Amino acid sequence: MLAVLAAVTAASLAFHRAVPNAGLRLGSSLEAFLPWLGLVAGLLLVLALLRRSVLALVALLLPVAAWTYLFGGLLLPAAEAGSYDLLVVQHNVSDENEDPAGTARSLAGAGPDLIALEELVPPALAVYEKTLAAEYPYHAVRGTVGLWSRHPLTGTRLVDIRPRGIAEGWSRGLRTVVDTPHGDVAAYVAHLPSIRFRATGLASSARDESAVLLGRAVAAEKTDAVILLGDLNGTVDDRGLTPLTSRLNVAERGFALSFPTALPLARIDQVMARSATVAHIRTLPATGSDHLPVAAGITGLGTGSAD
Repeated sequence: MLAVLAAVTAASLAFHRAVPNAGLRLGSSLEAFLPWLGLVAGLLLVLALLRRSVLALVALLLPVAAWTYLFGGLLLPAAEAGSYDLLVVQHNVSDENEDPAGTARSLAGAGPDLIALEELVPPALAVYEKTLAAEYPYHAVRGTVGLWSRHPLTGTRLVDIRPRGIAEGWSRGLRTVVDTPHGDVAAYVAHLPSIRFRATGLASSARDESAVLLGRAVAAEKTDAVILLGDLNGTVDDRGLTPLTSRLNVAERGFALSFPTALPLARIDQVMARSATVAHIRTLPATGSDHLPVAAGITGLGTGSAD
């Protein structure tokens, strides 16, 4: 039985894309917590040692190998911070955050070049603008998402990622061009719709539809270098984000589990890039939000093409 469970765990890791997603969306549900299957393998290892089962121990090599192939690289050490072209921070600050000024100071304390924020609501927005103004003189806000930058911003516009059935005025996407020392970079900030785990399965259709719209916008982007920062309400393994992960690079190092703050189980706050590399991602100390901030080092930026 232990050997069979080991084989099932290995198959779930290696062939998670084969798990059907129709109806209950079992595939996306599995992929939301895919790295945690490593704990299943660990539990089976303990049981196999207690049972002194050679067959089970040999079978456990399968999930260990699958997990290492998928996630082992994330555990490798990161490069020194000074080697990054840009340091960026992504944070869903929460519309119920009672200390926006402290949150802003904490994020700026990490020394990033760019700070992307979601769930910006009045009057907290004015506090973020005032607190960050000295170190980040350039910023752009559309709806409830915004970007603060040390470098000039141009060509800012709304990105319409509103799924069907959501009322007018729902605005959670922006695009702007950052004039960095390494050339122009098109920066996208987005907050995709929430998902819910229900008795009828994972409710993610609105998130998935919004991801398709955002993926089309990124595909049409004419600037070579692109950075996407946002609360995407999904992990990079979740097939619902394929319209984005198929077009953008994801972090090469770091797990950075960001949600929920009290017991982080998944990283749904993402930094992705095109014509650049997200070399490392990590979490920052908790703020007044139910999300942890994440900081990512970007490398490999060159001169962007004309916008």
